[in-house]
Amino acid sequence: MVAPAKLRVVRCGGGNHHGARAVFSADSYLLCASGDFVKVYSVATEETLRLIGGHADRVTGIQLNPHNHMQLYSSSLDGTIKLWDFMDGIAIKTFTVGSVLVALYAPPSFEDSVFVVTAKNGNRDPFQLISVKLTKAAGQVVEAKELSVVLSGVDSSPKCIAFGREGEYVVSVKQFDLNIYFFRKKLAQRFSLRPSKVIDGSNQFSCVACHPTEDCIATGHSNGKIRIWRNFHHKKEYTYSTLHWHHDIVRDLAYSVEGTYLLSGGIEAVLVVWPNESDRQKDFLPRLGSPIEHISMAADGSQCCTLHTDNRITIIDSNLRFSKSIQGLIKSPNIKTGLVVDPRTKALVLNGEPGHLQFYCLQTDQQLFSLDIVQREYIHQAGLHQADLVKVAFGAQGKWLATVEEREEVTDPELQLKLWFFNEETQSFKLNTRINTPHEDHITDMCFREVEELEDDSLILVTTGKDRVFKVWLMVEDTDPEAQQRVSWSCDFVGSYHNYQATNCCFSEDGSLLAVSFEETVTVWDSVTWDLKCTFCYPPGKIRNMCFGRLTCSKYLIGSTDCGFLCCWNLLSCALEWSAHINVLVLQPDPLSEYIAAVSWLPEESSLFVFKPNETQPVYIQRNLCRLKIQLAAFVPRDEPEMVSSEKYLWLRRSQLFFLTETQELMTLSTKSLEERLTLSSKQLAVEESLPVTPFSLLLGKHRRHQSQEDTDLGKRVVQKQHEQESPAVKEVGSNYTHYKAMTDKSFHEASGLSLQLLHTPAHVLPSASFLCTIFINSLLISKENKSAEEVVADEVEMESEQAEDDSEEERDVAEVEQDDPSPVESLGELPCKLSKSQERELRKIRKMDYSWIAAF
Repeated sequence: MVAPAKLRVVRCGGGNHHGARAVFSADSYLLCASGDFVKVYSVATEETLRLIGGHADRVTGIQLNPHNHMQLYSSSLDGTIKLWDFMDGIAIKTFTVGSVLVALYAPPSFEDSVFVVTAKNGNRDPFQLISVKLTKAAGQVVEAKELSVVLSGVDSSPKCIAFGREGEYVVSVKQFDLNIYFFRKKLAQRFSLRPSKVIDGSNQFSCVACHPTEDCIATGHSNGKIRIWRNFHHKKEYTYSTLHWHHDIVRDLAYSVEGTYLLSGGIEAVLVVWPNESDRQKDFLPRLGSPIEHISMAADGSQCCTLHTDNRITIIDSNLRFSKSIQGLIKSPNIKTGLVVDPRTKALVLNGEPGHLQFYCLQTDQQLFSLDIVQREYIHQAGLHQADLVKVAFGAQGKWLATVEEREEVTDPELQLKLWFFNEETQSFKLNTRINTPHEDHITDMCFREVEELEDDSLILVTTGKDRVFKVWLMVEDTDPEAQQRVSWSCDFVGSYHNYQATNCCFSEDGSLLAVSFEETVTVWDSVTWDLKCTFCYPPGKIRNMCFGRLTCSKYLIGSTDCGFLCCWNLLSCALEWSAHINVLVLQPDPLSEYIAAVSWLPEESSLFVFKPNETQPVYIQRNLCRLKIQLAAFVPRDEPEMVSSEKYLWLRRSQLFFLTETQELMTLSTKSLEERLTLSSKQLAVEESLPVTPFSLLLGKHRRHQSQEDTDLGKRVVQKQHEQESPAVKEVGSNYTHYKAMTDKSFHEASGLSLQLLHTPAHVLPSASFLCTIFINSLLISKENKSAEEVVADEVEMESEQAEDDSEEERDVAEVEQDDPSPVESLGELPCKLSKSQERELRKIRKMDYSWIAAF
């Protein structure tokens, strides 16, 4: 008997992309550190091709093996350096250093060594730069014993160390000191900024870069200036020039491959290009979306990429033009909207860029699109009070979207409630109603009535606020003939309870009841008459989360308090059914089943409890779910129910639970490992879905759909004739059809298989296009399948008769050769045009070929 698979926590998105510089491979892949994984992206399609996992802690640096461009080095806080075959995701060797590693460098001039920044004596500070000799000893896990200290007292940031021309020296910057170590001379030089140059500590170093072919060093500073250092081989004869454009700290610097220009980036989200010649003007690439954290150059100089603080990766061509953007889960300073599921796309919706909603696709780990809610320009300046998105809710089918934005003022907050309608033509949300100051104080919660949106009149939106009331909003028709909108929203009812502050609200599954929490009391209202039905006020503590049961558990109401209680009330008896002493931070019901997930938090431990309200014992308990604090969770419906190996995993059959940690890492629970989840078929599907619609794809899709429909119609006709008459002839027709269908399917799979091979085989290993053209066209030229079954039988009979005619024709030809022709020989011009039997057969085959696909052109 096979044991059931164990449920495991799998990281599926989020994390920091800007922890280390990205790396371009030689074959147009982009490698990027993300949490304790390394992601491999396709530069052409922007898809995530592979997740390389093996480190036990965060990856802090990645570098291509300078002597084998198909291999990758990675360092981690777990104290190891791993050598990977990144195309296959295989760890070739692991070098154990011991202490935490915060940066990694692999200069080409050092054959068997890499450089890492590690903590001295195992402490976090100070840090030192050491050289690690990579031993060639046998074994997959070896200990790196040959370690030598190069520089002490260095900064922990990987941007504060750079290697000079051909690895002759290494440069380190920290605070107000510039240190240079020359490897051949084994000499160290230190240059310090004069105290007179320091203004409020803003002149300190922030990053450094070295020219690839000249003895030149560029340093960035906190005041936005860039210094170009030369003649630093001499302690007292060094010189530097100053460049200034950034108004705040210079985040990163990078020279081009030839060293003809210098790139800089900062909080302005602008990439600045500084040419080496002083007489040339600098160039800019503005509006990159968010502050630049890292800049990386491709080895051939054809592209560069910028990593941003919100996890965006921007790929830029050599002519300083925007090429592509790889956008995963945007990291927001504070997720106030919660984790919401879009009913249409099943995407996760939450705060994205300032004032935007991001729609995040779970299958591809990429952003579907971003919706600008605030519609105001965001100013990157500290201390400004800017509008922020705080609440979001979807209707049952995703046609309506409600958002709340606020801007904190000294006296009263500026609030706006917006209702958006999904436009099927433009495939985007369009603003329908804007309500200024919907409440006198901050809005605490918002929800739609969860009923089918068959009639717009049934839509109800409820908002709760700190102004001690909840409001009911209904859709009304606009009678003004000149109005731009056919319908709009207005307030229909205002409710309160003993002047308590309203905190949470939710509707029952059928929409007949509304539950609103007022501090420590839960009130239940009739959603038709808005009459108060009952109240619950036990146990003590303010209500933190609240939800109704579903399906067979619809008579229960569940709530958690900030005093550490989880309660279940029976709506029929208006009594407490049961309670448990659990500090629940997140309470999330499954929309497709009776199960409810509760996430609790104890010091340095998050635990998961899955239960049914009508059962006193949880169906699943996961202790120590995550070392980080879980802030949000959401059930996402599956496209198809998943097969589970145990009854205790039935709650995962129809929906999948995702949760977001305090570091904004998105995780889920699955019985499949990371390798099983990232199968080739799923990755292939993601690539095919992202391909643009071209005339060729439309042509091929139309041809396949036409063929499939004709196969279905032919099968239906055969089945119908079998029902009408069960004669031996009909049975033979059915068997012939089965054979014919199998042959057709075989031809179709051969054609599709050839197409996949052409599209996904690396170009450098394919033969010439002229050689492949004939094979590819022939795979598409499939005989017509719209023949009836009787015609199939007739074709077989005709083939037999043709074979007999061939035999008789050969006999006649032999007989004619033996006999002399008494008639005179006619001239060639007077000969009649008569085809032989073999030519007629070839002509009939040509007539049967399906050339309908040419009409699509």
